[in-house]
Amino acid sequence: MLRRDRKLAIAIPVSIVSDIPHLREKTLKIGLIGRAVAIFRVTEIIVFPDNLSTNQKWDRNLIVTLLSYMETPQYLRKRLFKIKPELRYVGIIPPLRTPHHPIEKRAKKLKIGEYREGVIVSVTESGSLVDIGVERPFLIPDNKLPVNKRVTIKIRKLGKHPRVTLANLEEIEAYWGYTVTASKVSFGQLTKSHAYDLVVATSKLGTPLTQVADELAERWKKSRSVLVAFGAPTQGLHEIVAQENLRLDEVTDFTVNTIPDQGTETVRTEEALYASLAILNTIVR
Repeated sequence: MLRRDRKLAIAIPVSIVSDIPHLREKTLKIGLIGRAVAIFRVTEIIVFPDNLSTNQKWDRNLIVTLLSYMETPQYLRKRLFKIKPELRYVGIIPPLRTPHHPIEKRAKKLKIGEYREGVIVSVTESGSLVDIGVERPFLIPDNKLPVNKRVTIKIRKLGKHPRVTLANLEEIEAYWGYTVTASKVSFGQLTKSHAYDLVVATSKLGTPLTQVADELAERWKKSRSVLVAFGAPTQGLHEIVAQENLRLDEVTDFTVNTIPDQGTETVRTEEALYASLAILNTIVR
C-alpha cells in the first residue's frame, strides 16, 4: 500500500447524488466513492459546483462531510464529528481499511517507529496529550497544540512513559488517505488555476483510451500533479463546461472514454470511478 510518487486528485460534481431522493441511498453512493478513492490511492477529492443556476450547498456539504468522515480513523470520529443529520446513516458506509486506519487498540502492541493519526485531548506543562486510539493518551513533549486538532504522530518510546513526536507526512511511505476540498469555483475555473500539470476528463464522447494510452502514460510520468475529472448523472463534462461558454478540450489535456461500447445509456459516477481509475492505474504503472 505504498503512496503514489505524485499527487493524484479527482474532481467530482456536486450533483452526483442529485438523482437520489433518500439520504440512506445518498450515503451508500458516497461510501462507494470513498472506497474507490482509497483503493486507487487518490490523494485529493475536489467537489465542484456543476449547476451554476441552482444552490447546491446542502448536497455539497453532505458529500464533503461523509467523505471526510470516512477518511477519519474510527477511533477519532466521535471527537471530530458532532451529531448532525448528514451522519444519520454512516453505519452503512464500508470501512476504508487503509494503513492509517489501524485496528489495534492496545498500547502494548504498538511498535517504535509506527505512525498513527491522533487528536489533541489536553495540554500540560510538559506538552500535548494525544489520543491515538489506545487505552491512554501519549505525550508530545515540548509542543503545546490546540485541543481537538488532528495530528499525525510517530511513536518514539514505549513503556511506562511513552512518547511520540509530530510526523512529516512526506516521510510516510504508505498510502495515508485523502483530503476533501469543496471548490467554490466551476470546473472551468478550477482547471485554469494551473494547480495541475495534467488534466484528464472522462466522457463517453471522448477518445477511446486505447488510442491515446501511450501518450497519456508518458505525460503522466512527467507530471507531479494529476487531476482526473468525472461528470454527473444528468450531464457530462461537455455540458457542464458549456455553462461557462467553454469547450472541454479548452480546459483539459485529454478527454478519454474509459468504457467504450457501454451497454447502458449512462454510466453512474461511482461506476465510472472504478472503471476509469482501474484502467488508468494499469496503463501508467
